[in-house]
Amino acid sequence: MKGTVAITDFGWYETLRTIGGLAEVNFWKPSTARSFLAPQFSPFFFKLRAPYNAICGFAYFAKYSVLPDWLAWETFGEGNGTRTFRELRERILGIRERIRFRGVSDTPEIGCILLVQPTFFGEDNWVAAPSNWPVRTQSYIGYDLESGEGARIWSECLARQSFTPALAEQQSVIISGAPAPRYGAPTVVHPRLGQGTFRIAVTDAYGRACAVTNEHSLPALEASHIRSYREEGPHLVSNGILLRADFHKLFDRGYITIARDMRLEVSDRLREEFENGRSYYPFKGQEVRLPDSFGDHPNEDFLEWHRSKCYVG
Repeated sequence: MKGTVAITDFGWYETLRTIGGLAEVNFWKPSTARSFLAPQFSPFFFKLRAPYNAICGFAYFAKYSVLPDWLAWETFGEGNGTRTFRELRERILGIRERIRFRGVSDTPEIGCILLVQPTFFGEDNWVAAPSNWPVRTQSYIGYDLESGEGARIWSECLARQSFTPALAEQQSVIISGAPAPRYGAPTVVHPRLGQGTFRIAVTDAYGRACAVTNEHSLPALEASHIRSYREEGPHLVSNGILLRADFHKLFDRGYITIARDMRLEVSDRLREEFENGRSYYPFKGQEVRLPDSFGDHPNEDFLEWHRSKCYVG
């Protein structure tokens, strides 16, 4: 199993540790020049800079995305490691000035490494950084978590987590291949997308365009669950569809649905209940645009739930 160790800003860590109880966080970068790739749900460790030089927590990698700063704030809020949007923007600009950022200094886009199920350690429980960490490295480094320093930090982080039952309870099923901790009970985990990471994953899967209208204006787009989350619908891309906000509301209230041939159905109730609907009936029978990846296509079981439990024709 592979993991990533990345340099972490102390202010980001301290803010998130103080807030506590977050299911997902945004490990953002002020530049979008370099993407980030890692196996989904692989461990991601937070290493503080000098003079601390210690691992102060970890999480699981969910997705990388380039986002406008306003969308990062709207989606993750304090999970960005700041208390306000203004503070987030000021921190982004401050770092860009310090690193002499090449580009438009006020561009709102930032690189976002989206992480789920974060754990932050108090200073007494920090884990020693990898002994082979290059002193001048300011980026992230991949480690084999089944041998050497990678296995040590993974084992010690799991052990630290087991000290606090509230942290251990955030985990649910199993990550295979994890070495047993050197002390403490083994931690059983199964990372999964949260509400925010679900939103961004669906938005990106649909190419940031409404599946019905092809609207590309991000502020007008919303990630809809096909099977409602309140009705045990999971945060899976295959249980999501990107819709313009008005279509999202109609979908959630059962005025529209998606037929088995992946065409839009529009209920007669719009005409009967509101004596209107003329803006939506032209879309009836239109083929719904699907993600490029087949694995991200709407799951038929979720669609059937919506057709039978939510939609009324």
